[in-house]
Amino acid sequence: MSAPVYMFDPSDKPSLPLHRVPLVVATEETVRGYGCLVDDPETFEIEITQWPQQGWRPVDDGTGDEAGYVEGVFHGTWQGDVLYGANEAVNGNYVLGWSTDPQTASSATATAPRDQVLLWHMNYHPDGGQLFYPLDNKPFVVPVAPPGDDITPDKIIAFWCDGSRGLYIHGNIWHEGIFPVQDTQRFLDRQGRVHARVSCDIGQEFGVYLSVPLTETP
Repeated sequence: MSAPVYMFDPSDKPSLPLHRVPLVVATEETVRGYGCLVDDPETFEIEITQWPQQGWRPVDDGTGDEAGYVEGVFHGTWQGDVLYGANEAVNGNYVLGWSTDPQTASSATATAPRDQVLLWHMNYHPDGGQLFYPLDNKPFVVPVAPPGDDITPDKIIAFWCDGSRGLYIHGNIWHEGIFPVQDTQRFLDRQGRVHARVSCDIGQEFGVYLSVPLTETP
C-alpha cells in the first residue's frame, strides 16, 4: 500500500456519504486512555517508545529510545472551504479536510458554513506521543480513535478543547491534525523525532468521509 498524498485539489476526491463523529468536551476524565490535558508545555515530557525487540534477545536498557523529540509550530488555516495544515516540526503540509462536498469545495471563497470538517484521513505514530498546545488560546477540535490497525468509523470521536489547555495524545492513538474553530490558529507541536506514521485513507477504505463538528457547544 503506497503512502497517501497529502497535498491535492479537493476535487480530486469523490463525493461520498458522511459519517457523523461524536463531539466530546475534553476533560481529564474523557481524554483518559487517549492522553491528557496539559497546562504547561515547558514541564511536560513526551513519551518515546523504545525500539521493538526483534528476536529473543531484548533491547538493552537505556537504548532504543534516545532519538528524543522535535517541536515546531503547527498551523491550521481555512482557505475558502478547505482546511490546510502545516507542521513545522516535521516539515509537513496537508489538506486536512473541507467543509462541503469536495467536488464543489472552493479554496478561494467560503461557499458553505465552516461548522464541520469532512475528514478523509487519519494516522498514528508508533514511535511516541504528540503534544498540541494552543498558542492563540482559541477553541480547537481533534479527532481520535483507540490503538489498533482495525480502525472503523464508529470507533472515532472528536475532542472539543476550549483553548485554555493543550492536548497530549499517547503513541499509537489514531488522530489527525488540529482543527481550528475559527479561521486560523497556531499550536506548539512536539512529537517523536523518528516520526513513524501509519495511515488510513478513510474515504478509500470505508466509502465515507468523517463529518467532524466544529460547534463551540457540544
